[in-house]
Amino acid sequence: HYGRMCPIETPEGPNIGLIGSLASYARINPFGFVETPYRRVVDGKVTDELEYLTADDENGSYIAQASTPMDDEGNILGEEVVCRIAGGDPALVPVEDVDYIDVSARQMCSVATALIPFLEHDDANRALMGANMQRQAVPL
Repeated sequence: HYGRMCPIETPEGPNIGLIGSLASYARINPFGFVETPYRRVVDGKVTDELEYLTADDENGSYIAQASTPMDDEGNILGEEVVCRIAGGDPALVPVEDVDYIDVSARQMCSVATALIPFLEHDDANRALMGANMQRQAVPL
């Protein structure tokens, strides 16, 4: 569900986990599948080409994190980079084998969750409460 459904934002109470929110960059395609965008990587160089992929399309692809170091021309620095591989597991992959890179580090969060400052340092329960408060406070 990475980049498709927000792992934090859900109602508190009896409906917890039953109602989900789309991630900030996610969209629903004409067939009803949730897609998330990635930038294409060709021979270790990040292109401006954007591709929306479903979970099935991601299988077999090596996807690098948005925080992967690059030079000014978009070339990925280093010999190997941490990527998500089949099943979502992280692995060190040679730069030439990388297929896609995340569009943003906030790609996995909903809009309300992305408004929480220093989210990566919060406890999960506090992040849940913060996302629900942001949703009430900001007209989204």
